[in-house]
Amino acid sequence: MRLYVYVLQAKDLPVQETSVVLHVGKHKSKTRVSRGTSNPIWHEEFVFRVGAVDEGDDVVVSVLHHDQDHHHQSDVSTGLIGKVRIPLCSVAGEENQTLLPTWFVIEKPSDGKFVNIECGKILLSMSLQGKSESTSDEKVLPYKQDVTLEGVKEVQGSAKEGKRRKHHDGKHIMKNLVNQIDKLFHKKEEISKRLNDEPAGDSVTSNYEDATDKSCSSAATTCTSFEEGLDLMQSSDGEIEEMLENLVGGILVDQKYLVSPSDLNKFLFSPNSQFRKELAELQSLTDVQEGPWTMIQEDITPRLTRLVTYMRPATKLVKAGKATESQVYRKASGNQFAVFVSVSTPDVPYGNTFKVELLYKIEPVTEPNAVGESSRLIISWGIQFSQSTIMKGMIEGGARQGLKESFEQFSDLLAKNYKTLDPAVVLDKEQVIATVQSEQKTDLKSAFLYFWSSSVVCAVLLSVYVVVHMLHCEPSKIQGVEFYGLDLPDSFGELFSSGTLVLLLERVYMMTVHFIQARLHRGRDQGVKGNGKGWILTIALIKGTNLASVEATELFDPYVVFTCNGKTRTSSVKLQAQDPQWNEVIEFDAMEEPPSVLDVEVFDFDGPFDQGVSLGHAEINFLKLTADELADLCVPLVGHHAQASQSKLQLRIFLENKNGVETMKDYLSKVEKEVGKKLNIRSPQKNSAFQKLFGLPHEEFLLKEYTCYLKRKLPVQGKLFLSARIVAFYSNIFGHKTKFYFLWEDMDDIQVLPPTLASLGSPLLLIILKKNRGLDAKHGAKSQDEEGRLWFYFQSFVSFDATSRTIMALWKTRTLSVDQRAHIAEEESDVSDPFFLPGDVAVVSDADPLQMSKVYACDLPGDVELVMKIFGGGEMERKIMEKSGCLNYASTTWESKKPGIYERRVSYKYNHTVSVFGGGVTCSQQKSTAPNDEGWILNDIVALHDVPFGDHFRVHLRYEVKKAGVDCKTSKCEVYLRIRWLKPIKFEQRISKSIMEKFRNRLKVIFDLFQKESVANSSLTLL
Repeated sequence: MRLYVYVLQAKDLPVQETSVVLHVGKHKSKTRVSRGTSNPIWHEEFVFRVGAVDEGDDVVVSVLHHDQDHHHQSDVSTGLIGKVRIPLCSVAGEENQTLLPTWFVIEKPSDGKFVNIECGKILLSMSLQGKSESTSDEKVLPYKQDVTLEGVKEVQGSAKEGKRRKHHDGKHIMKNLVNQIDKLFHKKEEISKRLNDEPAGDSVTSNYEDATDKSCSSAATTCTSFEEGLDLMQSSDGEIEEMLENLVGGILVDQKYLVSPSDLNKFLFSPNSQFRKELAELQSLTDVQEGPWTMIQEDITPRLTRLVTYMRPATKLVKAGKATESQVYRKASGNQFAVFVSVSTPDVPYGNTFKVELLYKIEPVTEPNAVGESSRLIISWGIQFSQSTIMKGMIEGGARQGLKESFEQFSDLLAKNYKTLDPAVVLDKEQVIATVQSEQKTDLKSAFLYFWSSSVVCAVLLSVYVVVHMLHCEPSKIQGVEFYGLDLPDSFGELFSSGTLVLLLERVYMMTVHFIQARLHRGRDQGVKGNGKGWILTIALIKGTNLASVEATELFDPYVVFTCNGKTRTSSVKLQAQDPQWNEVIEFDAMEEPPSVLDVEVFDFDGPFDQGVSLGHAEINFLKLTADELADLCVPLVGHHAQASQSKLQLRIFLENKNGVETMKDYLSKVEKEVGKKLNIRSPQKNSAFQKLFGLPHEEFLLKEYTCYLKRKLPVQGKLFLSARIVAFYSNIFGHKTKFYFLWEDMDDIQVLPPTLASLGSPLLLIILKKNRGLDAKHGAKSQDEEGRLWFYFQSFVSFDATSRTIMALWKTRTLSVDQRAHIAEEESDVSDPFFLPGDVAVVSDADPLQMSKVYACDLPGDVELVMKIFGGGEMERKIMEKSGCLNYASTTWESKKPGIYERRVSYKYNHTVSVFGGGVTCSQQKSTAPNDEGWILNDIVALHDVPFGDHFRVHLRYEVKKAGVDCKTSKCEVYLRIRWLKPIKFEQRISKSIMEKFRNRLKVIFDLFQKESVANSSLTLL
């Protein structure tokens, strides 16, 4: 004998996320989890095999509460709401052994959080099919009275309390519901006969009518057309509902289309949709049957629903099977639509344990460059398990992969019918940059904002007041120690007033000077176009928000430093601004390889050598952001004070390839020289699959892929991918996926380890990342050392030597330091002149020491000629300069220009210990004999490059090396310094102070090194 249980719906439940569990003997079944409503509708059928119906046999219906488990992304049961216990004897005692739809009161549990709460009611229907020897009317009738039912009285009372919506009269509703029950229980002839025998005007007092009348306003089902159903849903939406959240499984489709939302909705879901037919043919679906759209009442909200069935084709692992889709409109309001789809596939392995859920969301979007209406289609998915199974991970993985492939075909087919809107195309670079440049403040507005302060207002008012007073007063008589032309204050009040006015006017004067100097100053990198062909990076620096300094009371002068692929660009300096407005466009020169990250740091300006106090920094990863996100980016700054103040920078970034495929070919040619073998660009299909697999931008291109093992606790077989910017690994073993990647710049070291027994005789490739880098790939690392570096082990390559050599070469090519890049560039350039000097430095003229400041003086061991070896161009000079922090030091030979006058040029770079900016230096030196042949005088003009405001000034040094004693065995050296300003700037005093201090320290280091070298040489001579 079979027991059919039909769980229809529930009402007045105390919670919203619920499901129902049925217990019949030792058998158990569970409905899906209903979300977001305390009056859920399930409409699910269950079949149980039962033996003879005895007195103790019951059907136990348990209503459970569910919560979302965010860690496992699944629903978990958190409590029993209540139970309903129905004896099977009462079902067998009904006419035709069928219990028509009946409302049952849910009994409160004995413990838990729902003990003292009304638990609501549930609508159930049951039927026994088949023969049983022990079932008889005499046996079951006594138990019929024990079933708790909701009778006619409550139905009638509820009908009077509120207005009920009926699309047909009671007779038609009865026929419609009876037909559905007939189909369910295969009793069409008997029930139809019973219904047709009743008079049309008589009222039906059975439990069946109780349930029907009670629920006609909440769950009545009527047939209607698709367009009428949508109109009914829109007209009945008294309150604007919020759009549903995406399902927890993830996003399958997120695309914008040039079509109105209503047209896209009809195109996808209208009856006999041509798109659905083409999609079914593309996906090899057969026996597709679409049911009619019908209207059901959920609470007071109408819902449009239908059923779609089809046969899915067989795959390598799963045979062909039937699938059933239940499609329900959860929202149809204005231009917003949400369709919830529940897909059941009972024919697949473990198909009765889960259902796949889909959510289609269609929303209107506004695109500035789009012609006509646009809409956004988002499709998310999830999976609900009705019972636990050890194959849960494999089922989820297989469902995810199958849905991904199916909706890729869905997107491709839809794109053939409607034009897609690419975010990178909609946001036009030139238009954005033009808008940024046009938003720069005028001088008048900037002056008003700058001078609108209490000091200026008080100074103006007090000055006007004094002038008015002077016009109304007669000249005072000469008294005290005054004389003609000298008028002194006659009281302490006059003295105080005069002093206050002088201080205020001084403050206004200084502010005026600062403002004029700031307006005359421009950042040296602002508006400079990038040169060359390749990857051009353009940055529009809009503004900063809530910038904070170390001392909260101190005003600061912020500027921004951008670093990408070893190149640096600097913005202009803003005067005393906590929320500076830059509106500047900065562009990097063309790069051969696409950049991975952009380092952004905000500083408080403090001279050309000192980088000053950092106000915050950030790192922008180009692989994790789309072109649309980069085009309008708000970057939060990291730092102790920056995070506390929530400091941010608003940027608009554009990365484009000016040379197309040729840029990739040039990059591959450079890599091939290091690798020693030919590298080819992969096919577009291969690149596209690689980009989709790891969620990479379209400019990323694949170079090599290798099959290998990732060594962790247990080795995992997969593929290692090498691209221009990342090293990636992917593995999929029985649905368990391992996927990660890290940047070439994140790698600190690569080591080749000898084969061991644990590695099965295969050498190991060890990749060690830098400290606190690549943390997104931590799950793929085998260990982490004490310094916080992640260690990755790879083994079992087909050709280990070739693979390791390729990875080594790519890493070295990608991660050359700035100094190494500059050194290589100098070696490869035949025409560049390291001693090139600007025109204002080429000629050295003598200077008057009276106009210069003495910055250093000392007595040195040795005669004058020995001391002049510091500038002699020999081995001693090279050693001293390299030890003092000069890189790539080079000098020309001394050339005689006039009798007793010699000139040469010097070129070097500061290391980061001397200057945080690095920076290059070119010098023009001239030496001549001192009067009376007492020694030498050397004039040195220094030009600084690649430091802030280095093009605004020149440093003039004068060395005087003379005899110190009669025996000529000691010498005296004095050094004078002067700064010659080429352009006016507000920071002259601060820069001058910084230069004086830096050069004084450097001179001390240089002459201390000279003394050590001279002592060492003297010791060697004595030996």
